Amino acid sequence: MQVPRIDKVLGICNYATKNKGLSGSIKNSIDDFIVEEVLVDGSIAKIDKRPNFSVLSSSLKINKYLLCVLIKRNWDTLLGIRYISSELKIDENKICFAGIKDAKAITAQYITIEDSLIENITSHKLSDLTLYPIGYVREHLSSYYLLGNNFKININNLDSSELEIKTTIKKTIEQLNEIGGIPNFFGYQRFGTIRPITHLVGKAIIKDDFKKAILTYLVNCSKLENPYSREARKDLARTQDFKKSLHKFPKQLRFERLILNHLSKKPNDFTGAFKRLPFKLQMLFIQAYQSYLYNLFLSKRIEQGFSFKKATIGDFAVNIDRSGLPMPQTGKLVNIENIEKINKSIKLEKMCIALPLVGFKQGFSSGKIGEMQKNIFEIE
Repeated sequence: MQVPRIDKVLGICNYATKNKGLSGSIKNSIDDFIVEEVLVDGSIAKIDKRPNFSVLSSSLKINKYLLCVLIKRNWDTLLGIRYISSELKIDENKICFAGIKDAKAITAQYITIEDSLIENITSHKLSDLTLYPIGYVREHLSSYYLLGNNFKININNLDSSELEIKTTIKKTIEQLNEIGGIPNFFGYQRFGTIRPITHLVGKAIIKDDFKKAILTYLVNCSKLENPYSREARKDLARTQDFKKSLHKFPKQLRFERLILNHLSKKPNDFTGAFKRLPFKLQMLFIQAYQSYLYNLFLSKRIEQGFSFKKATIGDFAVNIDRSGLPMPQTGKLVNIENIEKINKSIKLEKMCIALPLVGFKQGFSSGKIGEMQKNIFEIE
């Protein structure tokens, strides 16, 4: 199957299976995409069920962090957190979560609020946001506690028969079993589902070009977004008039308007404008670029025919915990001395092959795999 341009933009340049995919569309309406978060203790944040008090050993004894379930409909996670912090009159940095959820969806997830009391929150109902307090926990929430998400996705506009669909799925599963699993690419959500530009902003930041980062974020448009938003971006690209654009950009583009408000007063202070964004969003740009590089590494590995079921000298391998999640902190570099032992563990599903998210704390693989990664890095 030919890889579409949109996937290549995100670094997904090769597919592991050769099977033709299915047609169809998702997210035709908000109700077509439902996400319920699952934590490592098995707790599930439910859309239609009040939470119990046993999540992460929470209790009613007052502690530093209040654990809540956040249910949102058609809300961006970061904007939702900002709105809640404003409503509760607290610093948004005191609100922590395990993972960002889809915006065009109905989602349920856990959050912790530092130094807040249950009575201040009790069943807080906001505009398409509902907050249910559960109890108090000792630590703030982070990705460490995230097991995954349960999805219910309606696929519309299928043009294949039920038999054709079942046959295609069966063939795809057979190919994936033969390969050794699904290549774990970072998908559209990491880069922006409608406007996939977060990694481009991240690259400009890493190259210390904040003007390019800000303009990329403001003016790059997509045919999938609101036509008023698209026209406002195009107008700014033509005029570079931040004051005028502040009035033209739709109110729902809140982060863009934060930047424009700053630049309308200080038109050359692009670093200051970037700092107007929530810190979690600032970090997300960098992480998106790391994810893009990772996708390129994984694409090249598929292209070169390296196995997913068997480690190669120079690979990283990590342990798998009881819940089935990889443990990044246990990473080992595969060498001539340990390759036999590691491949035995991979076969027993006690370890898996890992690719690096390169950065200050994490370097490349070694051997042929590492050389592949370094070549990509040099091109970038």
